Amino acid sequence: MVTKNRFLSLTRKSAQKAGLAGIGFLAGILMLGSWNMPFHSHAANSQPAASASVGSLPNMDKGGFADIAQAVTPAVVNITVRKEAPVPMSGIPSDPMREFFGIPGMPEMPGTPNRRGGPPAPEGQGAGSGVIISSDGYVLTNDHVVDGATEITVTLPDKREFTGKVVGLDPQTDLAVVKVDATDLPFVPWGNSSNLRVGEYVLAVGNPFGLNSTVTMGIISALGRGGMGITQYEDFIQTDAAINPGNSGGALVNTRGELVGINTAIFSQSGGYQGVGFAVPTNLAKPVYESLISTGTVVRGFLGVGIQEISADLAQSFQLDQTKGALVTNVVPGSPADEAGLQRGDVVVEFQGKPVLDPRSLQHHVIRTTVGSEVSMVVMRDGHKKSVKTVIREQNNPTQVAQANPVEKEGPLAGVAVQDLDSGIAQQLGLEKNVNGVVVMDVAQGSYAARAGLAQGDVISEINRKPDGS
Repeated sequence: MVTKNRFLSLTRKSAQKAGLAGIGFLAGILMLGSWNMPFHSHAANSQPAASASVGSLPNMDKGGFADIAQAVTPAVVNITVRKEAPVPMSGIPSDPMREFFGIPGMPEMPGTPNRRGGPPAPEGQGAGSGVIISSDGYVLTNDHVVDGATEITVTLPDKREFTGKVVGLDPQTDLAVVKVDATDLPFVPWGNSSNLRVGEYVLAVGNPFGLNSTVTMGIISALGRGGMGITQYEDFIQTDAAINPGNSGGALVNTRGELVGINTAIFSQSGGYQGVGFAVPTNLAKPVYESLISTGTVVRGFLGVGIQEISADLAQSFQLDQTKGALVTNVVPGSPADEAGLQRGDVVVEFQGKPVLDPRSLQHHVIRTTVGSEVSMVVMRDGHKKSVKTVIREQNNPTQVAQANPVEKEGPLAGVAVQDLDSGIAQQLGLEKNVNGVVVMDVAQGSYAARAGLAQGDVISEINRKPDGS
């Protein structure tokens, strides 16, 4: 018997449960590094490198996008890498999170003749883009472009080539910093992605398919995209500016020529541009960049809770006036959250005096908090506000967060992720005390459970007429 509990009907998991969310959707997410592509050493244009900065730009009404492109492109580089082992080519990889995806429509394997009948493609070679952030040679790119590389070559649009050295990697945001030994380089100034608005124009600059200094124009389609399982920490800018494989690490700039995002992934069923691209916003990328330069790593705060979004039904059940906040679904024993007295069913609505809008909002507050700092939170419990305090600790393991139980692979619950139903959650949801079982946290699209009508928030109390108590 499945006890329906629509008060726990969820629409999307937080970034902390990205591994469970959007199981069907992820098949179309592609990272944008190229593999075994024809790398062109000639720039797409012969514009001279910009001077120290592109912060001072002509008025849009006078020069249009051409002035922005002319100012930015000299600071967007081509990054080629070599690895010890080649990566097999395939149309669309079975694992969408693999680094260096094969390019659909180019089926040749490493070591076989290319489509033009030339010599075999170099084995273990990949390509992407990068953005020069400072005149002394610091380049920001994607982690999946340079991770594991044994050799990195950075090529500027003016054909100058430099050997690159990895300064630091951050797989949790898919960002990396590479250093080249040079001075007086053109660079793109930081912009404030927090000021972006849906509908405003942006330019994407990079090297798709090895075509250097490619510039495309589009708009901001959406902000704050998360829960897609692309990275551990997601707050993506969505744009319809054309970006394709090879654009990874390239620049997304506003109409003032300021960097507002690092192009990272696309949603595609064909492997190419379909109008949905994602970029890491600078308000997330800049702290990572600065931390990698100063320490070579990224230190993040750790609270120790599993969280989820609040639907309208949940808001009513928890006596909330709105759907803002982060619902606590699990507390890691011995964690700062545990020491603060947080419980399953609490709704965190405020962190250090700042509103918590959703699970991703709380997550970002925590990871940006200085380790060792005492923080205060406001939670809703049984319809009343309660203030708690704790000390944020360092996150030693990026997966050190509470999550729902893993997805079952076989049996009657194949394709279903569940979590034990405890007395606290049962009471909050108005269930009878004698109800035992598990709460459905996610259901894989296309699974037998999904076809049978099982949905997020259902409480399973029996399987094949046998009680299910765990």
